[in-house]
Amino acid sequence: MRSPRRIRPPECDGRRPSSSRTTDLPAQAHLECSAVTDAATRPTPPHHRKRTPRRWTVLAPLFGLIALGLCALVLLGLGTTKIGAVPVLVGAVAALVPVGPVIGAYLWVDRWEPEPAKLLLLAFVWGGSGAALSSLLFNSTAEVIGDLISSGNGNVVAAVFSAPLIEEAAKGAFLVGLLLWRRQEFDGMVDGIVYAGFTAAGFAFTENIYYFARVFSASGLGGMSSGVVALFLLRGVLGPFAHPMFTSMTGIGVGIAARTGNRKIAVLAPLLGYLGAVALHSLWNVSTTLGSGSTFINLYFLVMVPVFAGMVLLVVWQRRREQRVVAGQLPAMADHRWIAFSEVPLLSSLPGRRDWRRAVRRKSGEHAARAVAAYQVAATELAFLRHRIAEGGTAADLEQRHEQLLGALLAARSAAVHGRGGAHQAAPTRGVGGKRDNRSDQGGSRHLQ
Repeated sequence: MRSPRRIRPPECDGRRPSSSRTTDLPAQAHLECSAVTDAATRPTPPHHRKRTPRRWTVLAPLFGLIALGLCALVLLGLGTTKIGAVPVLVGAVAALVPVGPVIGAYLWVDRWEPEPAKLLLLAFVWGGSGAALSSLLFNSTAEVIGDLISSGNGNVVAAVFSAPLIEEAAKGAFLVGLLLWRRQEFDGMVDGIVYAGFTAAGFAFTENIYYFARVFSASGLGGMSSGVVALFLLRGVLGPFAHPMFTSMTGIGVGIAARTGNRKIAVLAPLLGYLGAVALHSLWNVSTTLGSGSTFINLYFLVMVPVFAGMVLLVVWQRRREQRVVAGQLPAMADHRWIAFSEVPLLSSLPGRRDWRRAVRRKSGEHAARAVAAYQVAATELAFLRHRIAEGGTAADLEQRHEQLLGALLAARSAAVHGRGGAHQAAPTRGVGGKRDNRSDQGGSRHLQ
């Protein structure tokens, strides 16, 4: 890929400046020598780039939010009409408790290259409104049909057969939509798991409201063996990650499909992930609907816990892979002078990034720390894309995407520089063994602090 043309200030000669020369140069000149604030480094935008009409970029999200809002209102109306306002309120309070730990866990997973907050919120809202309402309609129909063909056992038919198929399809629809229209948001399986987790968390929140409200209406708060307390132990303590774990199977398939160049794998991976999600969901529903307490416990510890442990190990392995990918691409990015050499060790680990933001926050305030965080994300996105290109990615839009991400990186660093209020001095970096690494100042490049 052709690298963008770099024009450096006349002070930059490609060699480490002498001490006297370094003293004479202002701090801003050091940043200009790193070629990240010079406007001439910005890539030339493509000449034939297709643009979506503005009316669609504005109206489509607006109509989508209106539709999801209407779905939420319909669900609220159905719940209060069928069960009552007070039980629904109790159910909402009980259902809200497990949401925090689940969302927190997925945000912790999504630290290397955080997904856009708007998309994560949209995933949660889709799961809690659009997916929940469509599942309710189909499952209610399946229950009626089941009553007709199985002598009043429609609830079993809906729970064991209809619910896993319909609910996992409804939740997975959001992931497939992202795959089709926002493929660039996926850098691998971790992103698929994160979006799946948020979608399923929203779905489980709405579903739990209904279950808790219905049980409260029939049995009150109850105790360890009945009522809301007993159900909370099942759904809020033992199974808060049940729905996210099911849908994460689809997320893994979508994450694989987004990064492969093989058309067969791109089709089969999401399909196999969906079937895995349906299988786990069906087993869970069988144990809670048809089985006894011992059946549920056996399934929980022999199937669900090992699957969940495997999911955790997969996430840990993928996070370490992401770290290796980023660390492997940063030196080349520094050679191109898109980032400073002294920033390579800081960007290569999550603790280094966190300490960097803390140091900036103490010295220059919250606004500057957020600017540095945005710069870190931009560097990560560019590193992932360059890794994909190095592995032989041949998509037609990769070069255009590279130019976009490079422009975003340069803009983010420029914003971080100006957000520091003109403080451009570098802190000492540490090399192997804790010794000061003077090589990081090569060419006058200084990292943001």
